[in-house]
Amino acid sequence: MSGELDNIIYIAVSEELERTIGDFQVDPEIMLPVEVTGGTDTWDIQDLSWEQIIAAMLKILAYEPGHDDAEYYREFVLTVRPQIIDELTQTAVLKARNTDYDIAKEIFLALIGLQPGDQRPLINLALLYEERANAAEQSGDEEASRSDAERAYHVYREIMEADDILPEAHLNAGHFFLKERDYSRARNHLQAYLTSGDDAEKKKEAARIVHEIDSHNLLDTLFKEAYDFIRMGREEDGIERIRKFLDSYPDVWNGWFLLGWGLRRLRRFDEAGAAFDRALETGPRQTDTLNELAICAMELNALGKARSLLVEALSQEPENTKIISNLGIVALKSNDSEEAEAYFRAVLEIAPDDQVAQTYLGGLAQT
Repeated sequence: MSGELDNIIYIAVSEELERTIGDFQVDPEIMLPVEVTGGTDTWDIQDLSWEQIIAAMLKILAYEPGHDDAEYYREFVLTVRPQIIDELTQTAVLKARNTDYDIAKEIFLALIGLQPGDQRPLINLALLYEERANAAEQSGDEEASRSDAERAYHVYREIMEADDILPEAHLNAGHFFLKERDYSRARNHLQAYLTSGDDAEKKKEAARIVHEIDSHNLLDTLFKEAYDFIRMGREEDGIERIRKFLDSYPDVWNGWFLLGWGLRRLRRFDEAGAAFDRALETGPRQTDTLNELAICAMELNALGKARSLLVEALSQEPENTKIISNLGIVALKSNDSEEAEAYFRAVLEIAPDDQVAQTYLGGLAQT
């Protein structure tokens, strides 16, 4: 039994309690799980409530969906609390919005266990992992970001094993793989949404992205290899391939961004900055490019340029903690500790556990 289930005990049902609840028959042969607080040794049966039983069943369905009595628990919960799916879904979504990711994840896992075969809680779980990956990326924790992105990938892969896949699953998977720069999978899922989806605006956007992937030759083997090599830490190999790609497709902004990314990881900031400048000339002034170019400018001590780029990026994504932290670093480099502190405190208002902001504020407190 997993550690998440350590606070669950089982109690026998008295034969006198055998009864029917709606169409559900209580089986005295099956022991009921109970979630207890304050330790299993000190729990008193006088404290027993239906909520403790339902909570225990949901937790078991979340972390041990193959439990021998799982089907009995599903019927029990849905009979006693017929509105529970809507209630739990709303609660989980709210928790995710408030960045209470661990609680939201547990609720989505419970919904998955409660509704085997239903893709919607799986879609919500994948989106949760994406949100958590984005939050970790913005706070500079690349390892955590990559870990949650991998979790999202595995959830999408599980969804795609269904016989009849919901259109929204294809749409969300398409956008996920687009962010991951896996353009082949992104195109496949977005094309599937164009075939099965019914939202005109979303279909228009999906068609635009498919066209961009095709027109920019983003399915080219050199582009894919370049991205994979850079992501794996083989920047020199990736740079070699993306330069070859750009020889054939010099107006593809994604290629220039990839070149800049690889060079920036090697701390070749002057060359990287030139690549990001070219990405802005040939493509949109999107947040990631602006931020990357600002980092290069910062490292080259062009602080005015860095600040201007970051302010523009922040106007697009006002709660992007990575951008706000970088503004704090620019302020520090400009010897404005008061402004730097304000930026780092703003980060912690959005993401209280942000390690970057905490570290810089700790340093400022000692000066």
